[in-house]
Amino acid sequence: MYLGMEEKVKEYANEINRRRTFAIISHPDAGKTTLTEKLLLYGGAINLAGSVKGKATARHAVSDWMEIEKERGISVTSSVLQFEYDGFCINILDTPGHQDFSEDTYRTLMAADSAVMVIDASKGVEAQTRKLFKVCGMRGIPIFTFINKLDRDANETLDLLDEIEKELGIETCPMNWPIGSGKNFKGVYDREEKCVVTFSDTQKGTKEGETKRIPVEDKETVLSLIGEAAMDKLNDDIELLDIASAEFDLEQVRCGKLTPVFFGSALTNFGVEIFLQNFLKMTTTPLPRKSEGGMIDPVENDFSAFVFKIQANMNKAHRDRIAFMRICSGHFDASMEVKHVQGGRNLRLQQPQQLMASERKILEEAYAGDIIGVFDPGIFSIGDTICSPKDTVVYEGIPTFAPEHFARVRQVDTMKRKQFVKGITQIAQEGAIQIFQEIASGMEEIIVGVVGVLQFEVLKYRLENEYNVEIRMDPLPYEHIRWIENKEEVDVKKLSGTSDMKKIQDLKGNPLLLFINAWSVGMTLERNPGLKLSEFGRE
Repeated sequence: MYLGMEEKVKEYANEINRRRTFAIISHPDAGKTTLTEKLLLYGGAINLAGSVKGKATARHAVSDWMEIEKERGISVTSSVLQFEYDGFCINILDTPGHQDFSEDTYRTLMAADSAVMVIDASKGVEAQTRKLFKVCGMRGIPIFTFINKLDRDANETLDLLDEIEKELGIETCPMNWPIGSGKNFKGVYDREEKCVVTFSDTQKGTKEGETKRIPVEDKETVLSLIGEAAMDKLNDDIELLDIASAEFDLEQVRCGKLTPVFFGSALTNFGVEIFLQNFLKMTTTPLPRKSEGGMIDPVENDFSAFVFKIQANMNKAHRDRIAFMRICSGHFDASMEVKHVQGGRNLRLQQPQQLMASERKILEEAYAGDIIGVFDPGIFSIGDTICSPKDTVVYEGIPTFAPEHFARVRQVDTMKRKQFVKGITQIAQEGAIQIFQEIASGMEEIIVGVVGVLQFEVLKYRLENEYNVEIRMDPLPYEHIRWIENKEEVDVKKLSGTSDMKKIQDLKGNPLLLFINAWSVGMTLERNPGLKLSEFGRE
């Protein structure tokens, strides 16, 4: 009996250690979704990549499943994609690139052990890249860089690396080096193997394509493939790289202080598998997680997980609600009883499933590192912990970022009040929007706050299409929101503020203050000694 248990523990450890869980981040249009799909192609998870943009008849990206995503050709919600490759079980968290959906990306990064940063070779570091990188930096997670779109004319390679180092404050270590770009893109030089890797263009949406590796000493063959000008430039670049570039140091990579850089073209498939193979060698197995009681080891500890995302109506026919959980430790069995720590009760997780965007497969078991979706009857919130019944694990809360745009929202048809309240509350519970009400006004006056204005459009679209409710939105002039940190110590009703200050509360009854300008925030603090305000709350 004991031996059987020992073998089971060993099997669980092996399963956990072959997991790799990472997020893909980028500025919009850097090719993130295309890269994600090509990784899925290599893992055999899909047979033909969809076109992210295109006419109505074109295939849509697998990871974009919402109707609005298909119409707009952008990702507005994170997708979870799992596939097998070369003995590894890979969990990809594909995030929205558009800045208006960055809060979803922040939360998703909490569930990842590393991040792949996709950069457009012709644009370099862009605004959203900086913002997302800061979040990775806050968590200290390893970052791997894929400089994409070498099939188009690109910026100078040294300039791109210099920009990453200066703008993001992280050292770069190019693992390979591009030979030309655009029409003159010939391939890459592999620094470790000291060889030139050339490619033939592939058929659109497939992984077939011929790749050749030629040792750099075989000058005659290299010269015939890339030409004299490219050969001379490559020799100069190699010499410069060996002197000037940072040396590869895996420890520095895993601390988030050094980013390995790869070059390629996701559209033509060149460099994608080279990147995937190297990435899997460098990235980590599931990492220990910080809880209120200390670090939780993925192998040594029993089952624990936390909710990082909630999505309603993924299946329109069933009007369901799915809670996405990152398993942090141990082994999950579909028949096991678990403890919902915040709810204070034991339960069985209903319909546990592995997801491929909107497609699902009911699963019997999962391991630390995996992302699972479970049916949520309305009991889970973002940041909740689920664990073995004999334990009480509480993971750190997920930050709620301050909305920057506000609007008063009303339903057009007063007879549809019930659907309106249900719809807007469910969408708010997903974390896509934040809803507030004026203190003591009840749910009559609903104020919606969003990080980016495009979220208003998504809210309107989803209420109409998923809840059959038409709404009217009146923009409000507020730009600053503050949570009251010491709400127990102050009488919110007696707070002395400026004329533009508005007192509101969130769904949980927490008091907040809205201001039109930053000056008013300072003035309110001055007029109320002892008042403590915060720019973000915690889920």
